[in-house]
Amino acid sequence: MRWLLLVLVGGLVDRGRFLTATYSPSDAEYFDRDDLREEMDRVFDLCHGCRLCFNLCPSFPSLFGFIDDHDGEASKLSLEERDQVVDECYQCKLCYVKCPYVPPHEWKLDFPRLMMRVHANRVKEGKRLKERLSDQFLARTDLIGKVSTIASPLVNKATGTPGSLPRRAMEKTVGIARDRVLPPYARERFTTWFKRRAGSQSRPTEHTGEPRRDEGRRVTVFPTCFIEYMDVAIGKDLVKVYERNEVGCSIPEGTRCCGAPWLHSGHVLEFKDAAARNIDALVKEVRSGKDVIVAQPTCAYVIKRDYPLYVPGADADLVAAHTFDPAEYLMRVYKEDPSALDLEFLGRDSGAVADRVTYHLPCHLVAQNIGFKSRDLLKLAGISCDLVQRCSGIDGTWGYRVENYETARKVARPLAREVNAASNSVVCGDCHLANGAILQETGKKPVHPIQLLARAYGIDEQC
Repeated sequence: MRWLLLVLVGGLVDRGRFLTATYSPSDAEYFDRDDLREEMDRVFDLCHGCRLCFNLCPSFPSLFGFIDDHDGEASKLSLEERDQVVDECYQCKLCYVKCPYVPPHEWKLDFPRLMMRVHANRVKEGKRLKERLSDQFLARTDLIGKVSTIASPLVNKATGTPGSLPRRAMEKTVGIARDRVLPPYARERFTTWFKRRAGSQSRPTEHTGEPRRDEGRRVTVFPTCFIEYMDVAIGKDLVKVYERNEVGCSIPEGTRCCGAPWLHSGHVLEFKDAAARNIDALVKEVRSGKDVIVAQPTCAYVIKRDYPLYVPGADADLVAAHTFDPAEYLMRVYKEDPSALDLEFLGRDSGAVADRVTYHLPCHLVAQNIGFKSRDLLKLAGISCDLVQRCSGIDGTWGYRVENYETARKVARPLAREVNAASNSVVCGDCHLANGAILQETGKKPVHPIQLLARAYGIDEQC
């Protein structure tokens, strides 16, 4: 009955076509244009028949409208129409949450990875020069970050003013929208601070009260390029909060950018190289008894979900199983033993933290299906949250590109309306990228939830 209904709605009569999903670059058909076209027809037809994702990214309204214009036949979409659907997907992953047909369902519908497959085929066939320059600039985060932190005053002055002459030059050359608010670079890298402060292994700090547990919990903090080169304060507060709760912190040796910018722009080989390098570094940490803490949802998602697919093996699976968001890890500790967390929030008594804040839940955290762990953690500190769950329109590097800028801001308008409507003096969010969009759209600079927890503990921001 289910199959008959799908035939009537979607128009596909060959059941064998529902078993040809190809989402891994290791498959022989991954770069086969005819197979890709057939898979797009199959997925587009399924999506058109379902329409649960009509209110997510712009891809779906465009897709449904195009198919309607062709009397319900997905196979009749023109190349330009297909390209628009692909280009409007910004990899928010929210369709994973809504779609009833994602793997392991027999129809194996994976819209985001199909879109990435299209991008990979574009790379293989050769992109235009400006697209290639944009890809290289946005993906070489470690190179850009190292140079920019060394010359941070000069770099921040040049790039920190939207619409300025340097920003117009960036738009012309590497395709970064001139009016997009860009995050400033730090004067000192996170790993530099960490090593200078505590060597290769951090030491638990003093706190009031009796020890609550055995001194055995250890983690390795994968800083991501956002904390390493930009918002170092998040990394500092993360380490201090974990140490406050007697969790020993270290940093892994040999890791770099998670590779998400390569993956999302279709550079599969470069992504696999980045993933393999990080897996090799992180699996050593995991085998030594440490969990991996990642404070950027996009990067955590890539490690948890994409590494095992693109670099399959026991090491990738082991790293993925031991990778956690900062709040996810602490709430896991609390669930196992409530006495394991320090619940003496001395900073609350001094009024250093607001009683109520606006909390933005980013898409790539929602897609991990771990629940609202930052909200739950803040609740333990006596901080109530007004929840805002709207897309920021950034999603990796998509919203930075000039061709997507206006659409990205349109996507972010409902987010801005809800943040403004909440009227709280403090806005927080787990995603560095989304927080930048919130700053641009509302003028309010969000902080990371782990930073609010640090202030609630009374931990000095300047320590």
